[in-house]
Amino acid sequence: MSEVQYHQIGSAKRIAYRFAAGGGPAIVFLPGYMSDMEGGKATAVFDWASNKGQACLLLDYSGCGQSDGDFADGSLSGWRDEVLALIDTLVDGPVLLIGSSMGGWLMLMIALAMPPARRAGLIGIAPAPDFTDWGRSAEEKRMLEAGQTAYQPNPYGPAPTPMHPGFWKDGEANKLLGGDIAIECPVRLLHGQADPDVPWQISLRLAAALRSDNVRITFLKDGDHRLSRDTDIAVLLGLVSELTGAA
Repeated sequence: MSEVQYHQIGSAKRIAYRFAAGGGPAIVFLPGYMSDMEGGKATAVFDWASNKGQACLLLDYSGCGQSDGDFADGSLSGWRDEVLALIDTLVDGPVLLIGSSMGGWLMLMIALAMPPARRAGLIGIAPAPDFTDWGRSAEEKRMLEAGQTAYQPNPYGPAPTPMHPGFWKDGEANKLLGGDIAIECPVRLLHGQADPDVPWQISLRLAAALRSDNVRITFLKDGDHRLSRDTDIAVLLGLVSELTGAA
């Protein structure tokens, strides 16, 4: 792994990232909610890219991992702009975006903000667009609308998972599954059918909403949400190899 570097945004925010220079399309990995670039899938993709001589960018959103900021201040729109700033600074030419869980929603927002010529492809791993809607109960939505933080049990750690009002309101303003998603590049979706957090039917809805005809979903019947087993990662790297053209 390369050394962690920092990109300055404004006067008081540094975004942590790792970047390996190489051939294109450049791979950009987008972590999930409250996750960071040290996760198993992100590091596996980075190592694969480095071995293939493929450009690859990992990063921590502000308020996450080694980046500056408070997670409570984070939003999809803000994180989208951070990723775009890093891409514009570090990457020339087309980009392959890989988004895990919430990162799959962010992946779509980033792709829509890019010129179409820069979209080499998208890979969504248990993508979770619009989870501020389908992933929250009516009571939680009432709390968030009233400016209160809503918490859900966290199966991956001791503390409950928060959703802050600002993030929720921004998410509600950026929902995508209700209409046409004007993305026409190749898209691959990977989803476990034993996922307790993001129903696999979300990938079906996403595939239907995408304008692209070059969309394929891979379901892993026994796959959980993380899809971090060696066999899961092997499937992911096969998709990366396909869309980058790297043997």
